[in-house]
Amino acid sequence: MSLASPALADAPLPTKAERAVHERALTLDTHLDTPASLVLPGWSITERHSVAADRTQVDVPRMVAGGLDGGFWAIYTPQGPLDPASTRAARDYAFRRAVAIHAMVAAHPDAFALASKAADAAPIAAGGRRVVYLSIENAWPLGDDPTLLQSFYALGVRISGFAHFKTNQFADSSTDAAKWDGLSPAGVQLLAEMNRLGVVPDLSHSSDAALDDALRLSKAPIILSHSGCKAVYDHPRNIDDAHLRALAAQGGVIQINSVYVKKLAQSPQRKAALDALEQRFPEDRVLTVAERADYLAARQKIDREWPEQRAGFDDVMANLLHALKVAGVDHVGIGLDWDGGGGVSGLEDVADLPRLTTALLRAGYSEADVAKIWSGNVLRVLTAAEAEAAKEQAALHPL
Repeated sequence: MSLASPALADAPLPTKAERAVHERALTLDTHLDTPASLVLPGWSITERHSVAADRTQVDVPRMVAGGLDGGFWAIYTPQGPLDPASTRAARDYAFRRAVAIHAMVAAHPDAFALASKAADAAPIAAGGRRVVYLSIENAWPLGDDPTLLQSFYALGVRISGFAHFKTNQFADSSTDAAKWDGLSPAGVQLLAEMNRLGVVPDLSHSSDAALDDALRLSKAPIILSHSGCKAVYDHPRNIDDAHLRALAAQGGVIQINSVYVKKLAQSPQRKAALDALEQRFPEDRVLTVAERADYLAARQKIDREWPEQRAGFDDVMANLLHALKVAGVDHVGIGLDWDGGGGVSGLEDVADLPRLTTALLRAGYSEADVAKIWSGNVLRVLTAAEAEAAKEQAALHPL
């Protein structure tokens, strides 16, 4: 394939042949925040929704339209206080979110299937169902007991992060003041537990120092499940080229997101209005039907009065192509942060995903490259995590 930098097309429409390449690929997104939609009163994953109507981006009809075979469905818990009572409440919240994912699969066995091994994804997709792995975005709910991860592993968690937007008991966050200079002692224990179980360590949202610690200490490759490139947009959530190369050298993968892809200056009025809306409707509270309607109406009013500056499809592609150039095609994938802040002009929801395959093909990447980017690389990393866990189990229980 050519590494020449092509002119970036804005949201190209696939030809019949390009769409066929997309359909042949096993397509997995490593960061679906869609479990937040599952607890909305009256909302159904099997009905087609729209961003304009309810701000959601993933459902079965749109997955079919966009050729998305599934991915890693996130157990996301907004960071709160580190006192025992708050952490216990977070634990319960996280378990309820895991139960919601399992309930989705149980209610729609013709549409979804749980996956527990890397080898499970392809046969599930071949059978016409959507692949459901679980992931943890913020490890705060584990409290002071890293071994609690074993319970989440039993529920299907195969990727786990450490911190989110705030520094917690396991790691420094990339968007908060440092406390541990990387991973904390508990974070080091959690990393060892991930290796023991076969859970892929996820350093998205964690600081560069935490990433350095994980690259040094992990016995299996790590992932950045939804991140971007600092060379394209210098944001704390994104990583620089040196870390991209180190990640690749360790065998890991960066999954490109669609959030921090371009510098955008929102108006102070919009920011203040959104902050006030968050105070009225906290993200860790399930809204009633009436409250949800009030929230959507208020959000639409904000968008009318103070329109959002938005990134575009070409900005996502700039991050994706840069990561491919620096890390190599074996170390890049896609985790767009759907239903968690992702989506740009030209890539509004999962129905638009064939445009990414089209842009990659037109940039000179082969069908085999596309298959790696869409799932081959993350499944290789998960396979390596499984192998490390088996090795550690064999060492504990020799024949």
